Amino acid sequence: MTDTSASAGEAAVRATIARATIADVARASGVSTTTVSHVLTGKRPVAAATRDRVQAAVVELHYRPNHVARNLRVGSSQMIAVVVPDITNPFYAQLTRGLADALGSDYGTWVCNTDGSAGRERQYVSDVLARGADGLVVASVERDSARASAPTRFDIPVVCLGESIDHPLVDRVIAADSEASRSAVEHLVARGARRVAMISGPVTHGQSRVAGYHEALDEAGLRVSRQLNVHGDWTRAGGRGAMHRLMRTPHPPDAVFCANDLMAIGALDAARELDLRLPEDVRLVGFDDIEAASLVSPALTTIANPAYETGWSAGKLVLDRLQGRHSGSRRTVVLPCRLIVRETS
Repeated sequence: MTDTSASAGEAAVRATIARATIADVARASGVSTTTVSHVLTGKRPVAAATRDRVQAAVVELHYRPNHVARNLRVGSSQMIAVVVPDITNPFYAQLTRGLADALGSDYGTWVCNTDGSAGRERQYVSDVLARGADGLVVASVERDSARASAPTRFDIPVVCLGESIDHPLVDRVIAADSEASRSAVEHLVARGARRVAMISGPVTHGQSRVAGYHEALDEAGLRVSRQLNVHGDWTRAGGRGAMHRLMRTPHPPDAVFCANDLMAIGALDAARELDLRLPEDVRLVGFDDIEAASLVSPALTTIANPAYETGWSAGKLVLDRLQGRHSGSRRTVVLPCRLIVRETS
């Protein structure tokens, strides 16, 4: 009696040890390798009986296309690299999802997480170019690191998320950060705030959001105090620590604008620890509108930053160049942001 399960297991092991080739499929089905290729790609018509024989051989031999060999032949990896500072931040997870959806099934994505390190960003950019990425999307956290990371030659499409890479062949997707920050501060001032603090990212990071904060205070005739502009590290813990520092100043703020939602949620943690009521004792606004912003209590007022649309737009810009729809100078996509008023303000 034949042990069919053992035979199937042995066949699987043999298939793993000696991977079937397109030549094996051709021999088993009695056709040329060219005909097998036509059946697999669907680019040329093949008689139904021949197609059935080839497909039966593919199943019998457990044939799987060797994409690595194909990529070497055609000079394409079918991969787009995306370099982000913190993949655990829900904003960048949504952005990456938008990019992948725009690329569809034709291209995969390499996600490179830099932890906000300029050195790691440069290394990742160098690595993905050496590995033959077909396109590159870079979310630099600061202008200097982006300049250093930017490839010296642009043989593949490159998209910068933000304004940090200034090159005539590098497309850009930009959120209206400065205008959005102004609207956040104007909202706080309209609610009666007169000592508006900002928890920004590390020094030199996210400067357009800082600029919007300063512009709004200037327009309102309010003094910009160095004590009220403190730095976090884009994380919840960083926002919590920054909020504690603000509230220890001789004249603490009556409102706080945070450069991202994770730091704003950390500031909310600190407010609870200090027995501060929101919005009665201090008003709070974040930036990004990640899902958690509407789930915390009290719900966070924030700026809706279109993460998914940013990734989607970057993917379409890359595809336009890869598929020959655009080969000219830089294009810039500007995505609007909007204020979402909730309970913290």
